[in-house]
Amino acid sequence: MSREREIHQHSGWLVPLGLFGVIAALSGFFLLYYLRPPPAPFRDNRPTAAATMVHLRVRGISLHIPARFIEARAIRAGGDRDTVSLFAALPDMRGYTEAEDNLFAGNAADSPVVHVLIRADANGMDAETRLARIYMPYIAEAKGEQAPFGLTRYAFRADSGYGRNDLYVAKTGGPLLLCEQPAQDLPSPNCLAIDRPIAQGVGLTYRFKRAHLARWQAVAAGVNRLISDFRK
Repeated sequence: MSREREIHQHSGWLVPLGLFGVIAALSGFFLLYYLRPPPAPFRDNRPTAAATMVHLRVRGISLHIPARFIEARAIRAGGDRDTVSLFAALPDMRGYTEAEDNLFAGNAADSPVVHVLIRADANGMDAETRLARIYMPYIAEAKGEQAPFGLTRYAFRADSGYGRNDLYVAKTGGPLLLCEQPAQDLPSPNCLAIDRPIAQGVGLTYRFKRAHLARWQAVAAGVNRLISDFRK
């Protein structure tokens, strides 16, 4: 009888724990899938250099964005959206121009283009919570190791779904940076600044090339400045 009670007690917390793990994994896969460059046949590769102001809303957050910063043609119609995808080029976070069409369309390892995603997210977590709940269970060494650029590097276990990535955490606060490891089959690796809340029910994620990891603070400041300008 005591054995049956023990099994029942264990099953009571295993079910919600398993459900949380599934939700977290699906959220991570969504972001990685959405922010990676899509195959050419499916890419909306018709940006505009127009400075026309587009008025958008994501979960009640009003955004006023020049059309040249908006990737998807459909989003330039404005209105209520669950996701808004933007792009801008380093170092000054400038929008698309016809003169730089090849630069914005390219996927070179040192491409200066930063891709930004604003999306409705009712389950957003701050960096500290996300690190503890989502990533630490898969980290090989909990202490991490000192890395350049004011970052701590965490290596994932090889048997985890993140085995081909490195996780970088700022020592003085900042975004979590999930960076693809360079490989023969991945010559142009990205770094993903993981989803963080910018308002109730709204999250921000952005992607840039790993070649610019040394500039992560400038990239973060540039993205934050853009979002601040677009919310005015």
